[in-house]
Order: sequence, then C-alpha cells, then structure tokens
Amino acid sequence: MTAATHSTLFPQVPDSADAVLEGLDPEQREVATALRGPVCVLAGAGTGKTRAITHRIAYGVRAGILQPSSVLAVTFTNRAAGEMRGRLRQLGASGVQARTFHSAALRQLQYFWPKAIGGSLPRLVDRKIQLVADAAAACRIRLDRGELRDATAEIEWSKVTQTVPADYALAAAKAGREAPRDPAEIAQLYAAYEDLKRARSVIDFEDVLLLTVAVLQDRHDVAEQVRAQYQHFVVDEYQDVSPLQQRLLELWLGDRDDLCVVGDASQTIYSFTGATPDHLLDFRSRHPGATVVKLVRDYRSTPQVVHLANGLLAQARGRAADHRLELVSQRPAGTEPVYTEYADEPAEAEGAARRIRELIDSGVPAAEIAVLFRTNSQSETYEQALADAGVPYQLRGAERFFDRPEVRKAGSALRAAARFGGNDSLLDDVVDLPSQVRAVLSGEGWTTEPPAGSGAVRERWESLAALVNLAQDFAAARAGATLGDLVVELDERAGAQHAPTVQGVTLASLHSAKGLEWDVVFLVGVAEGMMPITYAKTDEQIEEERRLLYVGVTRARERLHLSWALARSPGGRPSRRPSRFLKGLRPGSGTVGGRVPAGGAGGVERGLPSGGGAAVAPPRRTRRTPARCRVCGRTLTDAGEMKLMRCEGCPSDMDEGVYERLREWRAVQAERSGQPAFCVFTDKTLMAIAESVPDDERELARIPGVGARKLHRYGADVLAICAGQEGVGLDEDD
Repeated sequence: MTAATHSTLFPQVPDSADAVLEGLDPEQREVATALRGPVCVLAGAGTGKTRAITHRIAYGVRAGILQPSSVLAVTFTNRAAGEMRGRLRQLGASGVQARTFHSAALRQLQYFWPKAIGGSLPRLVDRKIQLVADAAAACRIRLDRGELRDATAEIEWSKVTQTVPADYALAAAKAGREAPRDPAEIAQLYAAYEDLKRARSVIDFEDVLLLTVAVLQDRHDVAEQVRAQYQHFVVDEYQDVSPLQQRLLELWLGDRDDLCVVGDASQTIYSFTGATPDHLLDFRSRHPGATVVKLVRDYRSTPQVVHLANGLLAQARGRAADHRLELVSQRPAGTEPVYTEYADEPAEAEGAARRIRELIDSGVPAAEIAVLFRTNSQSETYEQALADAGVPYQLRGAERFFDRPEVRKAGSALRAAARFGGNDSLLDDVVDLPSQVRAVLSGEGWTTEPPAGSGAVRERWESLAALVNLAQDFAAARAGATLGDLVVELDERAGAQHAPTVQGVTLASLHSAKGLEWDVVFLVGVAEGMMPITYAKTDEQIEEERRLLYVGVTRARERLHLSWALARSPGGRPSRRPSRFLKGLRPGSGTVGGRVPAGGAGGVERGLPSGGGAAVAPPRRTRRTPARCRVCGRTLTDAGEMKLMRCEGCPSDMDEGVYERLREWRAVQAERSGQPAFCVFTDKTLMAIAESVPDDERELARIPGVGARKLHRYGADVLAICAGQEGVGLDEDD
C-alpha cells in the first residue's frame, strides 16, 4: 500500500516515447516493446507487472503505434482499474480505457441495448441475496442466513461457469463443490431466482456479462462495431478469469490476436468463484506464436521474505505448481521471518498488538503495518487488542475512502474555498497550498495533534489527515499548484477510487489483501484448521490454501511475523498445531521433500522468534463481548449455538469418536436412571464436549450445560472418555 507521503505519487510526465522505457529492467522492457501479436507475461509477486503493462501501453501510445481510444485494458477490481488509469495519465497516455470486466461490459450493454433489444436496459440490482430469499420462499425452501449466503454463491458460480439450472447438480458434482443443500434444491432455487428476475425486470451482476456475450454472439453488426472501436486488449490478473469472462474476451477479439495477458498461476486464490488459471496456462497452446516473458525480479520483498515464499511453492503440487516462478529478490538483506507460538487466540492478538505498538513507537508508520488473517471472523479479536494497545487501525473492505461522510464534506469545503477563497477569513494569512488545506480542514475537525484513543472520532481525523498529507505531496511535486488544481486531482482520484493512505494499521483477510503491500506484515492464525481451512479437503483445495498463504507472505516488504495459537480460548485444550505449510521452513520443524528453491536452504531455518516465542499470559479481561461464532464471526443468540460457540451450519472440528462414545455412555446412564437421554446431557452439550475435549474438571466446567451437579455426578466418566479410556460407565452401577 503506497503511502501518501511518497512524492512518487506525482512523477513528471516523460517527455518522449523513449523516456517511457527508462528505468525498466530488461524483462519489463521486453514487455513494453512487444506491441504486436499475442503476448503472455508471467509475473511473480512484487515483480512490477503493473509497471510493465502500463509502460507498454504508454510506449505504444507515445510512439504513435497505438491509438489511445483503441486500447481496452481490463482487470478485476475498481481499485486496480483506477490505479492503472492514474499511472497511464502520469505517463502521458490519457484516453486509454482501463476498466473491470463488468464495467466495460455494462458500458457496452447500456449503449447497444436499445439497438439490439429495444427499450431501456433492466435495472441492475446491487445485492442479489434478497432476491434469492424471495425465490426460496416461493419454492417453500427454508434457508437460514448462512445457507442463504452459500446458496447465493452457488448461483453466482453457476452463472460465471455458464451452467444453467437443469445442469447444476451434475456440474457441481464434477467440480467437487459441496452444495449447502441438496443439489436438486439448489437447482430449483436457481431456476426460481431467474424467473423472479424476469418477472421484476431486473438483472444481476453476472447478467451483465451474460447479456453482453449474448448480444455480441447474436448481433454480428454490434460485434463488428465493438471490434472496430477496440483493437488492442490487455488483461491483468489473467489467472483469475472465469469461463464467462474468457468467452467475452474471445468475442471482443474476434479473429484477431492483438492481446497481452498478465498473470501468475501461483496467485490463483479465487477458484470458489469460478476463476481458473487454465486460460493462462493454456495460452501458449492456443497461441503457438505468442511471446512469453517471465518477470521474476522481486523489487518488493527482502531476500528473507522471498526465500520463504519460494520455499512454500517448492512443496506445492499440481498444475499451477508445475509453472511456478522462482523469485529473485532485488533488495538488500533484511531480517528473518519471525515465528511465534501462543497459548491461545487472545494471547496471540495481544502479542501482535504489543509488537505493533513497539514498531510504531520506533518510527514505523501505522499505515505500513498489516495484520492478515484467513477469515473475517478473526478480525474482532485483533480490533479489540489494537484498541486496548492504543493503536489506530482500518478494516480493509470497509466503506471506501471517498464515500466516507467526512471526506465528502471536506471535498465540498475545499471546492467552495477554491471558488470563493478570497472571501474566506480562514485563508487571509495563508499563502501556500498545504497551509490553505490545513486551514479549511481545521473547520471540519482536523487538528495538528490526533485525538486520544480510537473509535469514530479518531477515524474521522485520520481521513482528514490523509487529505492534508496528500496536499503536501501534491504541492511538493507541482510547483505553483493552486487549491483548484488540488480539487481537480481529488475529483479524479474519487472517480478512480484511488484513495490516499489512512494512517492506521490495516486489518484484512488474505483474500482482500491481494494486490496490496506493506513494510511489516503479521500473518496470524497460521495453524491447522485455519491454514489450510478445515473445510479444504481435496488436493486442489489444499493447494489453493497454500497459494493463499503465499499471497500473504509476499505482501511483506521488510518484516514478516507468522504466529499461531495452541487453543482457541484461555485455559482451553492446546490441541492445535502449526500449519503443515510451514513444515521444513520454520526453525525446528524438520525437513520435507520437494524442490529446493533457488538461493539454497537454511535462510528461514536460522530465524529466531523475537523474545524466544514464549506465550505471555493475557491480562484479565474486564469487558464482556457478545458471543460470536468462532468460524464465521456472527453474533450468536440461540442457546444451542452458544453452547457450541459456532453457528449450526458452520464447520465443526468435533472428535467424532469421542462424540459417539459419549452418546453410548449417555444412553446407558439414561436407562439406569429411567429418564430421557437429554436429562443427562443434551446433544449440543455432548457436541461441545467433543469439540473441546477437556483435560480436567476446570475445562469441563466451562462448557455450557455442565453445571456443578452434573460435574460432580458425571465428570469423572466424561473426562475418562475424553482421555480415551475404554469401558467407562458402561458396566457399573450408578
């Protein structure tokens, strides 16, 4: 994540085509000058792929080889498209269309719909989950919140893989998908959802691509008009294209091959949405004459971080692993990755917060630190720990910067000052641009010193401070810039969603961290059951989890901390183990077979956990928090779910053998006492016991449903069963 304090945000526009090529390494220059025919760029993490492809487009435009209006560059997020547009503008290549697949398709669909179909385009729904709920009600299918979310994901997957309702069950089985309900029910729900959309005259996100494909297939005149407009295509993150996006790209191209694709199969982490690296890996076979350029010079991370990343992939298996790129760090040596084991999750969060506090106190900007986790449900523990340590933070994926109320209000104030500044007493005694911005924003709540603590007040101040920092950089890069010039820059950034950096530690899931980078990264929860996630069963799913960890590791520029907890909560059974992916890489974990990464072995092995890695007992907590599912993070209200500390539908880590033996024992006890089985222990209590497998009476007593009376009467038997002793309580008198 580039800090707003870097003056490189506003570089000088190159004065010639040749100047565009200055500063590129040999492979990047090869990409930039390969302007004709199919080109495939295999770009490892941190190797400057965006730099290479934007310089390629800019060089073609500045050399007069490419017309800006004839180039369409597509990627997968609005942020990435906005960054690409910003870079092209800085390179003197304004006018190039850089959009997401959906944005480009929607633009074409809106333009051609009246001609190809007639009338106006149906309304696009922002969120389809309510429509899915209505369809379920029409089918008399009852779905809880989790099932509703999962069913919606299945419909999305079906559409991007071009699967119709009648074919869903077969396609899902072939793809190895675990449907949230019976596949026949999902197919019925999918069909009802499509009928409901037609009845309400609305379309969803996936329909934008499907309808564009249909129009281009059926109307050759429309297809030819699009092809006459766009003659040169660039596709970023090509390993993430779905079959539907690939079909749209083929229709855009027609029989031409003026295409450049960029990707890395080792960063394929969205297969659950229908993305597949096969199109990237098969590019050479589809285009035998293609130019293939491999970018392996890593400018982001230190050799120590790169060595760990290479080591992770050296143990990988499967087709993507066969095409892995061996990164070569271009940075000076740094510190070894730090591995730390904690007793429980709160201790892990507090340990990370403590180290982050030390880093900030030593001068590391908070915005250059990130905490990355596997699931969003892990966020709350770290939010609490950082707040307790007085560390500001921001949640990745929360409200977009330019959509925040304080930012919109600040923009209005700056715009008004730019128009009527001569009549504003706030600006009487200030002359330079940064002073003007500070004066205007002081009326919106900005102060020279941040407010104490965290929360909404601190977040508003951080937003305004980011605008102040941006103004300082803008003025330093563009001598004589006025307040009006800054307002134009802010409007362009808002349109591109190119936000300045907020000065807070970033909390993000590994999936949402893709494409970002920080000086210091804390990878937390790197334990079996979380990394890989417990529901990853097949070899393909396990390998995608490995790639997800690889993405997390390669987000770090200078320092990397990896940690895990042996138990979920204080005093819990320490049954967890470090992730299998770290075997042979972290100190003391032995060796494993596999391809040895370039640079030799042992770099990671020499790393020592800071402070010896011993877990520190957490301080006594004084505040009560709502019971939350330990898997998905949802607040729990149902008594049965609160016993399990998870939603009914979330994956369980229950010891099935212990659970069955507890049920057998309960049946004997119920028969002897002449009362129903639930009077001994309910099913939920037995499940909770089998999930935590307590070692002593203290741990057993913590489980809801095990009161003092039952602990005294049954505790010895239950603990003996958990310990694996045979014949317990089955042949004795009560």
